[in-house]
Amino acid sequence: MNTNISVTKSIKPTDTLILLADRKKLNWASEVLNAEGAGYVKKAAKKDINSVFIPRQKGNLIVQFLNSNQDEAICREDVRLAGNDLLTTINHYKIESVVISNVHPDNMLRDFVEGLALGNYQFIKYFKDKSEKQKCLKSIKVMEEDLSKAQVKELKNIVSATFHARDLVNEPLSFLTAPELANQARIFGKKYGFKVTVFGKKKIEKLKMGGILAVNRGSNDPPTFSILEWKPTKVKNKKPIVLVGKGIVYDTGGVSLKPTANSMDFMKSDMGGAATVIGSMVAIAANKLPLHVIALVPSTDNRPGQDAYVPGDVIEMFSGDTVEVLNTDAEGRLVLADALHYAKRYKPELVVDFATLTGAAARAIGPEGISYMSTAENSICEKMEKSGFNVYERLVRFPLWREYRNQLKSNIADIKNLGGPSAGMITAGKFLEHFIDFPWLHFDIAGSAYLKVADGYRTKEGTGVGVRLVYDFLKNY
Repeated sequence: MNTNISVTKSIKPTDTLILLADRKKLNWASEVLNAEGAGYVKKAAKKDINSVFIPRQKGNLIVQFLNSNQDEAICREDVRLAGNDLLTTINHYKIESVVISNVHPDNMLRDFVEGLALGNYQFIKYFKDKSEKQKCLKSIKVMEEDLSKAQVKELKNIVSATFHARDLVNEPLSFLTAPELANQARIFGKKYGFKVTVFGKKKIEKLKMGGILAVNRGSNDPPTFSILEWKPTKVKNKKPIVLVGKGIVYDTGGVSLKPTANSMDFMKSDMGGAATVIGSMVAIAANKLPLHVIALVPSTDNRPGQDAYVPGDVIEMFSGDTVEVLNTDAEGRLVLADALHYAKRYKPELVVDFATLTGAAARAIGPEGISYMSTAENSICEKMEKSGFNVYERLVRFPLWREYRNQLKSNIADIKNLGGPSAGMITAGKFLEHFIDFPWLHFDIAGSAYLKVADGYRTKEGTGVGVRLVYDFLKNY
């Protein structure tokens, strides 16, 4: 974790203090500052200035003005972004530790700390000069009167889980092969207390998981199928909730080599769905949610090797269904289909999958949200959408109308793996729907799992999208 988050009961004279304030309500200023300082803050409040830096003989003071908004989701997001924006000042003055206190009429401290901490993330593992690249902020302390120890611990675990997901996405294939992704899941399981079982290639062959095996045929590395399980002593759900994450650790497109220029440059991120569900399990276990949750991660890379599957092949899936392959770059749905069929063994209450599945989803709404489809009750969808606004990972629901299924009809097999030229994210969802018989939500995170340019506290490259969404949903489930 890049920044430690903790609670303090007092402020030392040498601490850099950040005060979260309302620019229209400054009664506190005369109590905290001398006349000159209070006057300076009040003048700044009348101008379009978001933060005021006041150097002191020992510790510095930063006054951060936060604006209220009638829309709660927008207000909370603006506060997170304000936390991220303040990093510029913190890094400029090389401040290593801050104490944050709330003098705003509304307690906005949690979201501010979240934005500050998430924005401070770095992935510098492969730099020779790591120490020079390291950002200066190492410690964030909050006043216990503003946030309890339990609230701070929960937030710290959520941030840490998001960082784990980002790290996994940012790792190159030279490190993060399918076996190593399974190993990372084991490491997290041991650290945070959830059970991890990994199927190797022989077990996958024995189970006849034809989707995973077909995609893996061109690879030098064996596939893996990881099962992560969190089941505390007392749980609220009688049947488990199952998370499924696409774990394509690198995607060349296979024999249907990706034709778009530069499209392979970031295909290490094609396991973003796996990162989401692994990070979610970290958050769930670290915060000990009283729910039985299982995560399934089918993993391989997709390469045009000597034995690679090719367009025109017919493969038999784990479910027994046959699939005509029209494009080997539509591989994610094949590995997910095997995992979704495996989920039936648990007789789940709800299944939620995450995948960087289609360019169509990214083109439809960009990185500003997540495309999703569902067969679950509307009440479940409404709760998930509410969580989407809570963490500002907003959801756009697409239909699963029966007519889309016509695009997947094959002349020689039960189904084909590619639809027509339009609504690609929906036909991919319809393909997956063929393999389920339970309440299900499908999230296509192709647009938001990986960014070429940072977006506020969503740092460049891996974003860890979905971790905070899943946790908020399950916490309020």
